[in-house]
Amino acid sequence: MGGQFELVTLRNGHRAVRHVGHGEVMHPSVGPWAEANALYVTQAKLSERLSVPGAGPLRLYDVGLGAAANAAAALACWRALPEATRRPLHVDSFEVDLEPLRLALSDVGGFPFLAADRAVWMALLERGEHAEPGLSWRLHLGDALRALPRAEGPVEVIFHDPFSPESNPTLWSPAALAALRARGQEGGQGTVLFTYSASTRTRVSMLLGGFCVGVGDAIGTKQETTVAASRLDLLQRPLDGRFLQRFERSGARAPFGEAPAGWEDAVRSHLQFR
Repeated sequence: MGGQFELVTLRNGHRAVRHVGHGEVMHPSVGPWAEANALYVTQAKLSERLSVPGAGPLRLYDVGLGAAANAAAALACWRALPEATRRPLHVDSFEVDLEPLRLALSDVGGFPFLAADRAVWMALLERGEHAEPGLSWRLHLGDALRALPRAEGPVEVIFHDPFSPESNPTLWSPAALAALRARGQEGGQGTVLFTYSASTRTRVSMLLGGFCVGVGDAIGTKQETTVAASRLDLLQRPLDGRFLQRFERSGARAPFGEAPAGWEDAVRSHLQFR
């Protein structure tokens, strides 16, 4: 195809997008739609959040738009709720390359979940934004960290789905996670972040970025995912002393990217372990 990405068929029959350079496949385990719903929409209890009476708009950051599986799942969740009672949904999507979305849109049979809102995805591709009553969507093309100050805030839910820390360490660094944390809210619903990576290094980076960190649900072949939050009370299964024991034993515990001075002591003294 000549680009950086290609369409592939997984062993389970689902279609997905693969990066030609480093070989990573988007949503490789259970397929894009199942993973988007289980890992992000269901874990975030998005339907419940969108149904909170009297609350203002729900602001969501979609970090790594990719082929728009997570975005489509969030939008489908919003559309399924009664129009008169659902909260407005304001989404900021971050992406450096729109080729995965274009490829997915070209394969209607492989990515059927994009069909219902094709007009939304085309608007993002063509204009970088979409708006309708109750829905506001902006696409930030390029460096996500540079774009963050332009995103609407404070954010309530973050879908953190860039390529893996090994392929894209910048967006998994303490500095990047601190930048996301700074866009969050303290009161009310707080801020929660969901991601597929459950490595010690990922969780250390999140702790150093100012988040409280917990264990997320198993998805497909992944025994755990990760949930981070602005407050400890927002986590159902926060990391505890057992994580610190693993941290002390681990030979791969340094955060991704540049490690701040005194980072090991900062992990040990993090407020959630006191």
